Formats: sequence, structure tokens, C-alpha cells
Amino acid sequence: MDAEDALVGEHGDALYCVYAEAHASLPGHEAWAGVAWSLRDDGSGAGLFVEHEGPSHEQVATDLIHSLEDLSASRGGIYHPSGRLITGITCDSLPVCAVVVATFRRAGWEAIADGH
Repeated sequence: MDAEDALVGEHGDALYCVYAEAHASLPGHEAWAGVAWSLRDDGSGAGLFVEHEGPSHEQVATDLIHSLEDLSASRGGIYHPSGRLITGITCDSLPVCAVVVATFRRAGWEAIADGH
């Protein structure tokens, strides 16, 4: 992700996100995690997120594509893929974890306390 795409906030803000995590603890096993999103065609900024985990990049990538296609189809096909992030790691000896976090909103605590 580029720095200009980062969601900027203040210390202590509430951060809304979608995440995927995968673990591997046996040597030679892989952990892959991914998040993908689609945006509505009307320019409103509304969208869909999906997350998947699995033992290979290919499986996670395929699962993300199929999930977004299914979600969009069930909503009239008005959403189109906009991005995805996938990461993975191989266990050499100690347990490992792959994590992807996609943030989509932040709010200051004042807004949360006021019910917004």
C-alpha cells in the first residue's frame, strides 16, 4: 500500500478494520492471509470486504476472488473489485503468523461518545 492510501488519524482514535490471520507451526508449512475489497459503481465509496486464510497464495487468491464475485452477484452486480492484499510466511522451526489488516474508517472518541 502506498502512504497516500493510508488512513490517517490521531492517537487514541477508534479504527474500524477487516483482518485475516493464518498460522503455521510445523516446519515447511505455510500460512497465507488476504483481504480484498470491491467498491460500488455509483461513486458513493460504499463497498464490500472479504477475508480468507489458507495454506497457499493460490488458494487465498482464488477464495478472495470467488467471495467477492458471489457477494457482488447477490447484490445486483453493482460492485467491482478495487484491491487486495495477500501475505504469507513459511514455518522454518518456530510457529509463524501471517496478518493482513485493511482499515476503512476511523473515529475520534468524541464522535463515538456522541453516538456517531
